[in-house]
Amino acid sequence: MQRTVAWAVLGVLSLSHLGFQLADLDLLSAITQILLMPAVAALLWTLTDAPRGRLVRLGLVALGFSWLGDTLPRFVDDGFLLMVGGFLVAQVIYAVAFWPYRSRATVARARWLVPAAAVVVIALLWVCRDAGWLLPAVAVYATALVAMALLADGVNPVAGVGALVFVVSDAMIGLGAFTDLDLPASGFWIMLTYITAQILITLGIAREAHAHADS
Repeated sequence: MQRTVAWAVLGVLSLSHLGFQLADLDLLSAITQILLMPAVAALLWTLTDAPRGRLVRLGLVALGFSWLGDTLPRFVDDGFLLMVGGFLVAQVIYAVAFWPYRSRATVARARWLVPAAAVVVIALLWVCRDAGWLLPAVAVYATALVAMALLADGVNPVAGVGALVFVVSDAMIGLGAFTDLDLPASGFWIMLTYITAQILITLGIAREAHAHADS
């Protein structure tokens, strides 16, 4: 029953938020966005059983810092750096959580992914080249994001896909923040990919937790 309620709450919040994005209802969009990550965390909690292991605990902490990245910028005039800071910590925690599974990650068998990932980081920095004094922070964040994505499929393919979708979501944020490219309904697509990424990572973590418990 708890899992059903958690899925229902997350579904209603997600669909409502995406609808508010399309309708340009900024206040309602902000309120629902602040509630999204607690709902994802509640889902992870209900999908796993006590005692929750290291992977689940770190996943919950990463969701907490994601919530800070969603929330804190709304209370200051220029909150972009706070957003980057919150999500930077979240990506680092995800990477730390996934590190024990690195031998199962695709990058462990396909070393060429490391230079390919470096190219992705360079491309993200090129997109954000007009970030000015924020560029070093963006560089650190892009590196952490891509490192997390390389490690995620070591947990399982579900978490790996979620991490890749996260990269896409953040790339769209960079395009909107630092270029003149105006993607139609950009807020909708950014949030759709962000929510999808966090849910997939959560499901991947829960699946691995169950696999570990059954082994």
